[in-house]
Amino acid sequence: MEKTLKTQTDLSKYDNSWYKPGSFAKQLLWYFTGRLFLNTHIPYPSGFKVWLLKMFGARIGKGVVIKPKVNIKYPWFLEIGDYTWIGENVWIDNLTLVTIESNVCLSQGCLLLTGNHNYSRSGFDLVVRPITIEKGAWIGAKATVCPGVKVGSHAVLTVNSVATNNMEADGIYQGNPAKYVKTRIITH
Repeated sequence: MEKTLKTQTDLSKYDNSWYKPGSFAKQLLWYFTGRLFLNTHIPYPSGFKVWLLKMFGARIGKGVVIKPKVNIKYPWFLEIGDYTWIGENVWIDNLTLVTIESNVCLSQGCLLLTGNHNYSRSGFDLVVRPITIEKGAWIGAKATVCPGVKVGSHAVLTVNSVATNNMEADGIYQGNPAKYVKTRIITH
C-alpha cells in the first residue's frame, strides 16, 4: 500500500513582500505615537486624538469620540464619518481600508480585522480585505468583524458575536458565526 504524501503548512515559505503598507519610518513613527497617545489609559481629549490620526492620513469627520486604549494599526487606511463613537480597547487592525460611516458605535473591546491567512496554501499567504461599516450601525462589546465584511446601515452585531459575512441593513446579528435574529426598529 503506497502512502500518499500530504502537503503541509510550511511557514518557511511565507512571503508577504507584496504587502507594502507604508515606509518603515512612517510605520515606526506611528507605532510610538499611537502607543503614547491612543493606546494608553491616559484620557487625552478626543479632538487631540482625531488631530493626530489626521496627521497620519486618516480621514475623520466631526464630533468623533475616541476613548482610551484604542489600537489603530495604520491611520492612513482609516475613514470615519461624523459623530462616531469608538469605545475603550477597540482594535482596528486595518491592514487595508476600513470605512466607518457616521453615527456608528464601536463598543468596548470590539475588533475589526482586515487581514487573515490563506490556510489552504502551504505558505499560509496573507490575505487582506477591506471592511465597511455603514451609518448608524452598532458593533457590540468584544464583537469581531472579519475581513471583507460590510455591515449594513443601522445593523447591530451583538456582544461577543463574530461577523464572517455581510450584514443586511437594520438586521440584528448574534453568535459565532453571527446569524440574523431579528430586525432593528428605532423609535423617536
